[in-house]
Amino acid sequence: MKNIDDTKQQGSLKQDGQRQNDQQQNNQKQNYQRQLEDILNRQTGRKRLLLHSCCAPCSSYVLEYLSEYFDIWAYYDNPNITEQEEYLKRAAELNRLAECMNREHQWTIRVVEGQYDPKRFFEAVRGLEQCPEGGERCKKCFELRLADSAAYAAQHGFDYYTTSLTISPLKNASLLNEIGEQMGKKYGVEFLPSDFKKKNGYQRSIELSKEYGLYRQDYCGCIFSKRDRMNRQE
Repeated sequence: MKNIDDTKQQGSLKQDGQRQNDQQQNNQKQNYQRQLEDILNRQTGRKRLLLHSCCAPCSSYVLEYLSEYFDIWAYYDNPNITEQEEYLKRAAELNRLAECMNREHQWTIRVVEGQYDPKRFFEAVRGLEQCPEGGERCKKCFELRLADSAAYAAQHGFDYYTTSLTISPLKNASLLNEIGEQMGKKYGVEFLPSDFKKKNGYQRSIELSKEYGLYRQDYCGCIFSKRDRMNRQE
């Protein structure tokens, strides 16, 4: 007999496959970069933006790109980074990047941290530990972090919130925009659509990482991603 956990895992894998098919179809319909550009072109005056920042390298291009239009708060809310040393290292790099950019460009990027409690992440993904990266476990992780970000943005009166996660070629921009919009509606703040990897955004983030000497991690942060990376290296 199959136990409950096996059945749940198999069900999640089927959901992942269906979701990937749905997202591929949706990606053909949505151009999030164009939506972002339309908003920026219509905007009058500077607005306040809360940027959910997963790390300094991914945030570098986004900060450079959007600082022309917004006063930006980089919101470092990442309970998925399950090793505290790694969490603190990435937080320090984000603060250093903001300080360097502010000094160099006379910007006023601010960094604020969310609640660091990896137990919340483990609770959110319980039963999905064996799901492949990019599947249902990642969806739950995105929901957790974007809910935190939307709640903070609404509570502190931001005009928009968005996430640096869409810059990664390994992250599904359609799914992230879908969750971001849902959480924005739930908490009462507008989500700024994005696909920051477009227009050579990802390549620019690599260039900026080299320019500022940023620490570039090779896994998303959770122990499951680290496990999968180590398995691939064996």
